[in-house]
Amino acid sequence: MIDLYYWPTPNGHKVSIMLEECGIDYTVKRVDIGSGDQFEPDFLKISPNNRMPAIVDHDTGVSVFESGAILTYLAEKTGSFMPPDLAGRYEVLQWLFWQMANLGPTAGQLSHYVNYAKDDVPYAHARHKNEYDRLLAVMDVRLRDRAFLAGEYSLADIACFPWIVPYRRFGFDLDRFAHLRRWFDTLKQREAVQRGMNLGKGWRSSKAPDENARALMFGQNAETVYKAARGPDTKE
Repeated sequence: MIDLYYWPTPNGHKVSIMLEECGIDYTVKRVDIGSGDQFEPDFLKISPNNRMPAIVDHDTGVSVFESGAILTYLAEKTGSFMPPDLAGRYEVLQWLFWQMANLGPTAGQLSHYVNYAKDDVPYAHARHKNEYDRLLAVMDVRLRDRAFLAGEYSLADIACFPWIVPYRRFGFDLDRFAHLRRWFDTLKQREAVQRGMNLGKGWRSSKAPDENARALMFGQNAETVYKAARGPDTKE
């Protein structure tokens, strides 16, 4: 049994989809990032970066944070969605790292300026929108002569899919990217993908976050890390 520390965000969806695809039994532990659950001492023991998702595998006693590491762990645990040969393994891993270093951070920043920024920052918005546009084209070119990013369906596809889902909200039309559109439509028909994407649906409020929630999600700095690490019962 695995405990999944989770909130319905793209990074959370990556792991919920993987768990569903692997057919692993898991228990969901809600980490409401707008209420500060990510700073609870017990959670910080598992995820010192105070970010979800994270997992605890009670079969092995191993805990893992960072979504890319979790996907790799689950692939190795189950022998699923990761080729056994060296070349195939790194074909998958390079696209996983691409998602972690490029697609995810760019889409996350674009989402911030589209959904949360109080002030209009045209340069920043355009910078991230153009980069997201470029990354969609990188995927589209990659998928010209293969069904999935690394050949066979793999954790690389699982990692990327949730960051393509909000394309409309970001102001994009996937019909510009015919091969990416075909890939996206293929993945969204998978039942495990649907179950993973639906996990926690309805948990998030449709209202804009209040000032306290905004501070918890976007107002962190070094002092908040030290404060959480000291804990509520310790003194400086």
